[in-house]
Amino acid sequence: MSPRTFNWFKYSSPTTFYPLAGKLVPWFSTLAVILIFIALYIGFYVAPTDYKQGEGYRIIFVHVPASWMSMFIYLVMAFWAILGVIFNTRVSGMMVQALAPTGAMFTFLALWTGAFWGKPMWGTWWVWDARLTSELILFFLYIGYIALHSSIDDKRRADRATAILILVGVVNIPIIYYSVEWWNTLHQGASISVKSGSSMASTMLIAILIMTLGFWAYSIAVALARVRSVILERERDTHWVSELAEIKR
Repeated sequence: MSPRTFNWFKYSSPTTFYPLAGKLVPWFSTLAVILIFIALYIGFYVAPTDYKQGEGYRIIFVHVPASWMSMFIYLVMAFWAILGVIFNTRVSGMMVQALAPTGAMFTFLALWTGAFWGKPMWGTWWVWDARLTSELILFFLYIGYIALHSSIDDKRRADRATAILILVGVVNIPIIYYSVEWWNTLHQGASISVKSGSSMASTMLIAILIMTLGFWAYSIAVALARVRSVILERERDTHWVSELAEIKR
């Protein structure tokens, strides 16, 4: 095993991962505040008014990045769940537990802002559209994970049980993404595509991408802060946590 590989694997232990997370939280928190502020300023004060939707379209600067993050965080949870199943690392399950509330929050934000956009554009707060329905299913997957994990006292067993739920639920992610192509839906198609590029103004695109990076930095900061709490809770009976408590006193 090379030294580089060894250095990566040593952080699979809560003892070494805990201080690393503590060092990274302030950096990502600061980055998140800066990026989100810049994105909001560009989106609400610099980006031009849409010629069809008027000022109401500006909610996309929150809605679209939140939608992307809701799917991305679930995939990251699935990645950690796979690592936990294959390597049986304790930090993997802790990271999944730490990420779930943030993923649920972004999914709810995507649904909520989508409803606010849909009312003036579609004339209704909600329709059983393929994109909306599959996004709602994603929200239920997050809530289901949190509920199931909380109901099992043995957290190591809870990690293994909920890993199955997470991995099965991954099939919903491509359904969300491709729903507007597979079915005839009210939801508009993607304005940003890897193949065809972007159909929106460059200022709008920049604001959305910066907001996405801001949400990404926020997710990392919150997940790392939360995983530190999870580590202390699960490792409270270990010697190193007792020593840490003594030092803080």
